[in-house]
Amino acid sequence: MGILKNDKLIVGYDLGNRFSQISYAVSAEGEVETLSQVAGAQLYNIPTVLCKRTGVNQWFYGKEALRNAAEEQGILVENLVELALDGEPIRIEEDSYDPVSLLTLFFKRSLGLLSQAGTSEKLGALMITCEQLDHRMVEMLNNMLEGLRLRTDKIYFQSHTESFYNYMIRQPGELWASRSMLYDYRGDRINIYAMDCNRRTTPVVVFIEESVADFPAWCPGGEGAGISEADRQGFDRAFQRLAETSFGGRAVSSVFLIGDGFSEEWMKESLRFLCRGRRVFQGNNLFSKGACHGMQERMHMSPTGREHIFLGSDKLKANIGMDVMRQGEASYLALLDAGVNWYEADQVTEFYLQEGKQIRLKITPLIGKEIRTAGITLEELPEGISRLRARLYLETENRLAVEIEDLGFGELRVPSGRVWREEIELY
Repeated sequence: MGILKNDKLIVGYDLGNRFSQISYAVSAEGEVETLSQVAGAQLYNIPTVLCKRTGVNQWFYGKEALRNAAEEQGILVENLVELALDGEPIRIEEDSYDPVSLLTLFFKRSLGLLSQAGTSEKLGALMITCEQLDHRMVEMLNNMLEGLRLRTDKIYFQSHTESFYNYMIRQPGELWASRSMLYDYRGDRINIYAMDCNRRTTPVVVFIEESVADFPAWCPGGEGAGISEADRQGFDRAFQRLAETSFGGRAVSSVFLIGDGFSEEWMKESLRFLCRGRRVFQGNNLFSKGACHGMQERMHMSPTGREHIFLGSDKLKANIGMDVMRQGEASYLALLDAGVNWYEADQVTEFYLQEGKQIRLKITPLIGKEIRTAGITLEELPEGISRLRARLYLETENRLAVEIEDLGFGELRVPSGRVWREEIELY
């Protein structure tokens, strides 16, 4: 259980606009490792760039792309994720390139690093994590995957927020007995994630509050070498104030610092503050590991995973179903369950409507709202018993689409071909 055939790998891929990372495991219970661009080193960040060699159709990726561009041997293409989202063709020398195809090329080349653990042919399951997931990002990722033609159908997406959750539930319980904080220092901003659990519910509901704080960019070495002691102390005080504010007056069990901006060159008093009665960890591969853990949970849910449900911004936060009759007894038919990603929530079911022209959906939020019903009137539905097919899916995290098709009733009534469509605001 939880082991892929032929030792295929479970992969967590953190796809970022500037850097990407790849982590992997060999089973749903196995240890997660992160790949390095240099075997034996902890160089986890893979620059999300390509370089086309001047005058020939030869492409380099990652650090090799940066080296070739620095040596003026080719044309560097940066911000591959942003370019793919924009969708505008990229002009390089005399040719025009599809930006999604360029991102696909980078992704495929970077997966070659799996040769450190096994060949890329042994990819068994893949979780891609990104800073944010919306309709545009999901559509772009699906287009990229079509070009990759990977030999697995176990491919899913999750946000950085959910990767943080999946990382934490695989950690010792004392690290998230109370609030857990994650600070992701990227360029001139710090993304803040505050994870809290409502232990009065069954299962335990986990929330992660997200915020972004403007913060000066830290330049280590090189330019950073010219920063004065006063400036270092300014960074230190500013981050301590930020941490104190983001704690929100709550007890905090653990703090995670990721990103190249955090440096011992300036973190003196702020680090002392963080370490008072808390565990503090610094690194930069939490999201790729969390993506790998998320895939492990999908393959074989851990006891902790079964006892908790994560309700992030990407999640359906209500149970949706219908009250029906089964073999003459009143019953509840579950259609969509809270906790699934909104962009994966899609259910088709068939049922009989004995009388009337209305079906009623029961919406049970898990976020403190009242249970309510949403009625859908099937105008011009022929009289009598009807067999109906209903498809429910989410268009956004808050908008449920319901499509109902008339299937007639056996030989007594042919299908009318009529389809009713309704959109329902959930929260």
